[in-house]
Amino acid sequence: MTLSPIISDWFAARNWHPRRHQLEMIDAADEGHHALLVAATGAGKTLAGFLPSLNDLIANPTDGLHTLYISPLKALAVDVRRNLLVPIEQMGLPIRVETRTGDTPSDRKQRQRVKPPHILLTTPESLSLLLSHEDSIFLFSTLKRVIIDEVHAFANGKRGDLLSLSLARLQALSPALQRVALSATVSDPDAYRAWLAPYGDINRVRLVEGDPAAEPDLEILLPQGRVPWAGHSGHHAIPQLIEEIGRNKITLIFCNTRFLAEFIFQKLWDANEPKYAIGIHHGSLSTEARRKIEGAMAEGKLRALVCTASLDLGVDWGDVDCVIQMGAPKGSSRLLQRIGRSNHRMDEPSKAILVPGNRFEYLEAQAAYDAVREGVRDGEAFQPGSFDVLAQHIMGLACAGPFHDADLLLEIQSAFPYSALDAETFNRVIAFIATGGYSLKAYDKFKKLVKRPCGLWHLSHPKFAAQHRFNAGIIVDSPMLDVRFRNGRKLGKVEEGFAATLAPGNCFTFAGMALEVESIKDLDLFVRAATKAANTIPSYMGARLPLTTHLADRVRHMLTDRAGWARFPDEVREWLEMQAYRSQMPTPGQLLVETFPHDKRHYMVIYPFEGWNAHQSLGMLVTRRMESRGLMPMGFVASDYALGVWSLKPITDPEPLFSADILTDEFVEWVESSYLLKRAFREVAVISGLVERQHPGKRKTGRQVTFSTDLIYDVLRKYEPDHLLLDAAWADARTRLTDVGRLRDLLDRAADTMLHVDLERVSPLAVPLLVMIGRESTAQGAVDDELLLEAESLAGVAMTP
Repeated sequence: MTLSPIISDWFAARNWHPRRHQLEMIDAADEGHHALLVAATGAGKTLAGFLPSLNDLIANPTDGLHTLYISPLKALAVDVRRNLLVPIEQMGLPIRVETRTGDTPSDRKQRQRVKPPHILLTTPESLSLLLSHEDSIFLFSTLKRVIIDEVHAFANGKRGDLLSLSLARLQALSPALQRVALSATVSDPDAYRAWLAPYGDINRVRLVEGDPAAEPDLEILLPQGRVPWAGHSGHHAIPQLIEEIGRNKITLIFCNTRFLAEFIFQKLWDANEPKYAIGIHHGSLSTEARRKIEGAMAEGKLRALVCTASLDLGVDWGDVDCVIQMGAPKGSSRLLQRIGRSNHRMDEPSKAILVPGNRFEYLEAQAAYDAVREGVRDGEAFQPGSFDVLAQHIMGLACAGPFHDADLLLEIQSAFPYSALDAETFNRVIAFIATGGYSLKAYDKFKKLVKRPCGLWHLSHPKFAAQHRFNAGIIVDSPMLDVRFRNGRKLGKVEEGFAATLAPGNCFTFAGMALEVESIKDLDLFVRAATKAANTIPSYMGARLPLTTHLADRVRHMLTDRAGWARFPDEVREWLEMQAYRSQMPTPGQLLVETFPHDKRHYMVIYPFEGWNAHQSLGMLVTRRMESRGLMPMGFVASDYALGVWSLKPITDPEPLFSADILTDEFVEWVESSYLLKRAFREVAVISGLVERQHPGKRKTGRQVTFSTDLIYDVLRKYEPDHLLLDAAWADARTRLTDVGRLRDLLDRAADTMLHVDLERVSPLAVPLLVMIGRESTAQGAVDDELLLEAESLAGVAMTP
């Protein structure tokens, strides 16, 4: 290990010492190894990733690009640059550090390709675009190191597929390149080592683990009244949150959705009698608004910030001394990551407060609390690489120059998600880019590649390079409209579907302000400050945070651990005791099915704990099967914990409704006839480049994109059902939209362990689900009152084993 005296002196001048894992990262670099660093938040992971780069740049100065830092978030890249420049300036090093994201001005992007900085901080999408330029071979020829921060946040999704392919190309351009990944919450280090390594060879990746951090100061906030039956916002705790903000210097308040962030911000502002400076931050706000808030936080001008996953990762504001999680965290790793934003120092405990929205969420919060205390992490499994991402990557490489298919296949197979890609499938992807497929090959707009007699593939026309760069990207949001004042100031974006519900004079809350609609023109929603109350908040159709299998298993075990109920609040413990007395408690591995009459309808409630996606899918399938059996289903409602179905006729034997063969013909028929497959196809069509969202000076509306993709979808379904993108859409529909893996596990459990309990009235465990039905289908409070009265009657029953 050789640490530059300049760096050693910098540590010594501050009475600091390099941590063990930081020195081990330098050792790994000196020995030519790739490395995965797993260390607690506040342990100096980012500095550990950069120390070998600084060390080498001091010993071997260069004018070219030396280190590439990959961040999952724009805000994190900006924050890391700010924090990295401090030690560089203090050491007096002539090292240039710059960011390159979607927010970077185009003139700076152009200059970076000609005169790159020594260290470039970017995102997977921006890196992919850089690789699409002809000069990328020269830009990256000097590259020695790639640092991937917060690798757990995106490695096992489509952004991870894209980055893995980009790493394969960078390794081809600079064979001695060292790959480094950093994380605080990796649950399976070997899986991530395989993803990081060329050809998935984990022996080429050294695992470096940091020392344990101080145990977090974690608590579950109980409301001043009772834990609610239903709801997910936790807004009942607003007065307690105001008090908590007053006790701390800076408080981060995490919400799982942008809608909830806007809602909680407004509730806090309405109750903010002390006039604390409170901000809001989420991904749909404008760059200007986000930068302003980030700057205010860095300068200590805010007492609290309501935010979403836009600030989940790595952002280092050392004065944050409390993190509040509104609603259930959905996973122990996600909770641990958010906790780490508080007291961003390894040797001091991070303070965090969980605010469950309802009684099931209390159990989930307790499960997450226990997992964090035990140091147990969870995470999603890796999936094979997506075809649409592969098509986008290959098109980008074609924009950079001609390629030979055999050579490119070997390069792509070195990327772990595509290590099993065979030549036949690879050729299908090439053929799709070259012609659009059999059904579309008559149209010139889909003919993007041509193979010359020399055997090299070329772009068929230079215009396709510009078209690719305008449209490349992995994140496909729902169609958006820009929210603007008349003076041109942009506040952010709302989804087209929400904007369609508005008319001039309507008021809504956005970016923490009450706004009145003036007009809607093309893709702009013009507003002014409202002079009257605004009761509407934009909703977004982003993916739900899934309940992890690990937390679901913990909740199932908690339900049957009667001795453990003593630590729960009285109302939660009594709720479980009532359930055990009136019905049954679902045991681990068992599927409890309850049937009962209520309000002249017949109900069936099941408790799989497999997450909203799996339950929603099962609800669709079961109601279709009930319809075919004449049971006259009227609807269903799903949560992360349970599924409820109501019908006009009683269900006397639920077992046939849950047979595993429902996943064969009925599942296929349902998906193909539902919006799910078309929605998935729209996304893969956009990602693969089949349909463009933007042209120079013009952007398609969401309706135009949807019309185009629906039209192509119908053509392919009829004339080319084995088209590559239909396969890709099916893969998305199975894994992401319907969670078919957990659905299959659920049905397997039903076949062997179903317990049917027929009741005279609603069970205590079913009340939270039925309250949701009431809120969705009747005047607010009508069904709630009836259900709670029924629950009260249950509470009066003597509790006996």
